[in-house]
Amino acid sequence: MATREHRPTNRWLQLIAGIVAMIMVANYQYAFTLFTPGIKEHFVGTPYSSIALIFTIFVIFETWPVPVAGVLIDKFGVKLLMFIGTGLVFTGWLLGGAFAGSVKDLYLYYGVITGLGAGTIYVAVTGNAIKWFPDHRGLAAGLTAAGFGGGSALTLIPISATIKAIGWEHAMVTWGTIQAVVVLGMTFILRHPPANWAPPGWTPKITKTLAQTAESYTWLQALRMPEFYLLYLIHFLISLGGLMTLGNLSEIARYLHVETATIMGISIVAFAATANGIGSVASRIFWGVTSDRLGRENTMSVVFVLEGIFIFCVTQITGSPILFVVIFPLIFFGYTQINTLLSATTGDLFGARHVSANFGMLYTAKGAAAIFSGWGAARVAAAFAGSFQAPYYIAAACDLLAAVLAIFVLKPLVRAKLASRNLKKEADSASTMINAQL
Repeated sequence: MATREHRPTNRWLQLIAGIVAMIMVANYQYAFTLFTPGIKEHFVGTPYSSIALIFTIFVIFETWPVPVAGVLIDKFGVKLLMFIGTGLVFTGWLLGGAFAGSVKDLYLYYGVITGLGAGTIYVAVTGNAIKWFPDHRGLAAGLTAAGFGGGSALTLIPISATIKAIGWEHAMVTWGTIQAVVVLGMTFILRHPPANWAPPGWTPKITKTLAQTAESYTWLQALRMPEFYLLYLIHFLISLGGLMTLGNLSEIARYLHVETATIMGISIVAFAATANGIGSVASRIFWGVTSDRLGRENTMSVVFVLEGIFIFCVTQITGSPILFVVIFPLIFFGYTQINTLLSATTGDLFGARHVSANFGMLYTAKGAAAIFSGWGAARVAAAFAGSFQAPYYIAAACDLLAAVLAIFVLKPLVRAKLASRNLKKEADSASTMINAQL
């Protein structure tokens, strides 16, 4: 399989196939909030925090086992892991919709099984795009991640309508099947480039805005570098507010007293979730391209400050359906760039060869944040009579802290470390050439 993946191929076709796969896999994360009202009604008497725990478990298993998947992807190629991931997401939603007899069953079916599959597919597709586009990492990561947001923009209203027509259980089985079939089709297209492949004429560079390594580091080597842990902390801080919004949107609408509102006959939550998806698409493309031009850290500092402002605004829009569907897409415009910028930065700092494993390690920060953003935020809100005000104040402060870390700590550290590494490699190459001539 690995040998077949090294045949010449069109890298833009690889990018398109990855985007289509991302569109389908997005719903496992973004559609959860659409299922929560039906789950609450079906399992009467279950506290909302117990239902929110499904989302927390999903994100944990979408992220924490991903480093293992990343290592396997780099070793055996993208196809094998895509097949495994597709089988898992299909099985998870099939069992969740057809056989869940309790919320605890959904912990296993939706949380564990679907989470494992979605995380495997996500890191496989993202890593593949970065390998094929070392010269445009921000663009490739942005377009790929845009598929993840685009899936929700295209499908959340149809999923909501399906739930209304046939119930959440049958809707989960139906859409789980559709999504798995499409992802399976894209799996037959995807393949990794040859080892150490690069576009003709391209070499890593360090400029005032962009810094890229000339080396490739394994995940074990990356774990010995302080910049990895700084990126991990930034990922954790930014994920708090975004994940809290994503997993609890229906309950947040209730807290803001807009849950019964409709727009053009569509429920406020389904309409906002779709608008959130559009914001996600715009975010991943816009900030990805911007980071290629202005630099990763500069871009991070700007967008993180904006995200903190948008997060704070949630505490000020009680009772306004219009502001609800305006502010939340802006939150996703600020939040969902995180994996675009950090996956591209991972390739810049640690090289493209082991990017699936390295980004997989970094991706676990999202799982750590989910503990506080899903179940944790629901518990805090319950302690304040259902108010999400305190969790949003905390999330806004974390966004601002991440902006400070990006521009004042990460940027100077990265520039110094990469300049030192690349100079050393150039000196070693010159020494080797001289010795060969002698």
